[in-house]
Amino acid sequence: MKNGTIYFPGLNGLRAIAAIAVVLTHITLKLGEFGLDPFIFGTLSDGKPKGLMLGPYGVSIFFVLSGFLITYLLLEEKARTDIDVKKFYFRRILRIWPLYYLYLSISLITIMAFSLELNKDSLFFYVFYAANIPSILVTTIPLLAHYWSLGVEEQFYLFWPWVIKKINKPVMPLVMAITILMGTKLFFHFYSPGSIVESAIHITRFHCMMMGALGAIFYRERNVLFLKLVDNKITQSLCWGLLFLTAINKFHFISVIDNEIIAFTAILLIIGQINIKNRLVNLETKTFDYLGKISYGIYVIHPLLIFLLSKLIAGVNIPPLYKYVIVFATVIGATIFVAHMSYTYFEKYFMNFKKRFVIIKSSPTRVLAT
Repeated sequence: MKNGTIYFPGLNGLRAIAAIAVVLTHITLKLGEFGLDPFIFGTLSDGKPKGLMLGPYGVSIFFVLSGFLITYLLLEEKARTDIDVKKFYFRRILRIWPLYYLYLSISLITIMAFSLELNKDSLFFYVFYAANIPSILVTTIPLLAHYWSLGVEEQFYLFWPWVIKKINKPVMPLVMAITILMGTKLFFHFYSPGSIVESAIHITRFHCMMMGALGAIFYRERNVLFLKLVDNKITQSLCWGLLFLTAINKFHFISVIDNEIIAFTAILLIIGQINIKNRLVNLETKTFDYLGKISYGIYVIHPLLIFLLSKLIAGVNIPPLYKYVIVFATVIGATIFVAHMSYTYFEKYFMNFKKRFVIIKSSPTRVLAT
């Protein structure tokens, strides 16, 4: 790994779980648009339908994965040469921007074609990677509400390479930043519940990506205590048990820090996958690997497909049980197919161009080129 291509086994599997979880959650929240009962998982305190809870937590898993991988690669680059921030930005732009703006354009055309409500004041934030701001202010645009997380990641990337480049011992600054952000969130939650500050920290979640970064530092340094606590069958069993409870809507500890608990769990699962010897669930399979590889497309594209398919399926008069099966199967199948087409015939072009700016070679797939 030191002088060759960096590859972490099993992480595409975690990406796949997170992406499919988000899709399933959004389907359950939109069941009413398919002519089905949207309250099959219960009701939230505000009277809205409760969806599968693994979806929202799936975004926290994405954040941790991003923080871990970006930090590890930056540290490798720093160890071999100086970090080239300009090339880092080019790599991020070529991976994220093409599909981001293609989907944004198609969604705006769809919004106008179906006369959906468009908050023009919020559009600026979507164009300039600040979609988390409309989410904080509750002024989101239809078909684009999920873009908040992409805005968060791009904002994190703006300053993170500079942090790793300039700070030689980032552990303590990271711990302090995570503590301050979580402490501020807790303070406002208990003393000013529902405040914009609490919402901003909860949605932006830089501290979740920093938790992933901290895991990357400890893993790369082969921190003995960290690996001993994390990489054992008891810890991995507890992590998978918690993820299973989340998948069946049974996980709830303290709502204000549930995402942080999932983020911490994601770090442990990452180490369990890449260290291999103590992992209990093998995510290093062809199916998981491929779904993880196209997970960006799955995440970006699925709301539009849910919307369009609801227009086709809503009026179909069949027994509800069969209709539930058709809805979930059709949306998931269509999302995977379109994400595959996007990856193969659109995203790959820019990813190949991105190789010109690569300093540390890494592979997103389990079959490495020789």
